[in-house]
Order: sequence, then C-alpha cells, then structure tokens
Amino acid sequence: MTEKRELSVEQGKELLKILNNRFKKNMTRHPGLVWADVQARLEANPAKLWSLHEMERTGGEPDVVSHNEATGEYIFFDCSPETPAGRRNLCYDRAALDARREHKPANNAMDVAGDMGIDILTEEQYRELQNLGEFDTKTSSWLLTPPGIRSRGGAIFGDRRYDHVFIYHNGADSYYGARGFRGMLRI
Repeated sequence: MTEKRELSVEQGKELLKILNNRFKKNMTRHPGLVWADVQARLEANPAKLWSLHEMERTGGEPDVVSHNEATGEYIFFDCSPETPAGRRNLCYDRAALDARREHKPANNAMDVAGDMGIDILTEEQYRELQNLGEFDTKTSSWLLTPPGIRSRGGAIFGDRRYDHVFIYHNGADSYYGARGFRGMLRI
C-alpha cells in the first residue's frame, strides 16, 4: 500500500497559516521576501507542501531562509531551537543501522529524510542556519557526511556551544536521545 503524500484542504490551510505566522515572526531570516509569493509557490507544489507538513509534524518548525532568483525556488530549513524532537535517536544511514548487532535504533536519519522528501543539511547549510540564530545549544544534528568520512565508518554532526558552532564526528552507527537531524527543502 502506497502512503498518501498529499494534505487535505483543511490540513493545507492550517499548515499555510502556521508557516505564514512563523514567516512574519522571523523576518530577519528572509529579508525582502514577500509571503504571498512564497504561498503561491507552495500552493503550486502540493507534494512539497506535504514534505513541509512532515517537517512541522516532527518538530522542525520549517521556515524560509533564502530564495534562488535564478530558479525561483524558496529554500526552507528546520528552524526549531533544538534538533527536531520527532527525529531523534537515529543512527546516520541504512548501512550503519544494518551494521549494529545490538540495541538498534528504530531507524536512521538518511532514510527518514528520504521518506519525508527532504535533504539533510550539509555542513555549509548548517553554518548558514547558525548565522540566523542560535540553534542546537542543548542538542546536536547529523549533517550530510562527505563520502571520504562515511567510507571509514564515520559521520558528522553539528551543535552550538560556548557561542561557537562545532562540527564533530562520530561512528555512523551511534545514536543519542539529544541527536537528530535538520532538513532542507527546495520549493
């Protein structure tokens, strides 16, 4: 059975209301952008609206962080103060999950992101996010890991401590209650 990846009319209206309120409260994240333009793009892309709903449902508090003039795309990041609560206790990817012999987590960050139709933030995107505010001061977030690190069994994650953004490494099969992942969606 295929999962339905569209919102009801009521769910769509409610999500647009939430996103509009967040947009207005956080204008420093998207100076010069106009909500009506963002909303028109969202309404024209129902599958993307479903992905934003999943970001919201899992605690990501998605918000517009930039606009690509060349493509017309709006970029949304998870902007929750801490890593999304509904996406924690995950190891990095399927290979790491399959490699665990005991105490396996329920899932992995890469598969969950894929199921949601979003991408995990890169290190560069994570630093961009941290320029917009203070995020992950008590938690950490898995980041898209370069192949050279992943091929050696590792994965990277980031957090903010001591008013500084840190990027660390860990075994890709590790998982913690305070580590999740932040997503990005282009619309």
